[in-house]
Amino acid sequence: MSRITKGFVSAWGGWIFLAAVAGLYAVAGFFSHTVALDALCTFRSLLIRIVPVLLLVFGLLFLASLFLERAWLVRHLGRASGIGGWALTVLCGILSAGPLYAWYPLLGELKKKGVNGALIAAFLYSRALKLPLLPLMVHYFGLAYTGVLSVCIVAFSVVSGLLMKRVYDVEVSTDMEDHRK
Repeated sequence: MSRITKGFVSAWGGWIFLAAVAGLYAVAGFFSHTVALDALCTFRSLLIRIVPVLLLVFGLLFLASLFLERAWLVRHLGRASGIGGWALTVLCGILSAGPLYAWYPLLGELKKKGVNGALIAAFLYSRALKLPLLPLMVHYFGLAYTGVLSVCIVAFSVVSGLLMKRVYDVEVSTDMEDHRK
């Protein structure tokens, strides 16, 4: 795909998708008004649930762009962040709340500012461990099972980050070699 085509798709891709979905709603409405109305009602209820979370994420993006300096992010969460960066990432993943898709814009922005992609993968994986649900898990499965599972989730979040680092670094270096040619 040429650069011009990639630029067009990235600039207009969202609008094209929106137009396609609106067209599907129109086609559904043409054949069955009740199906289209049900779909629009479902969309409205989903939108009502998503908008507050998106406002929170965009607020966090705004605050991150104001207060988080690139140098601090690179030092603490960049490629050379060390064990402290991994620990901070896993802890933030465990403490994070809200739906996963709401974190994507913030994580994308942090990646642009220099946060290591491996740490982002570890953050996403460690979100599986939810502190508010641990007492409930202990009640149903017992303390030993909950403890072992929690340790496994933390350990495998780091493993997934390291795998992502290995795969992503190969992909980035291959892309860089392609651009040199």
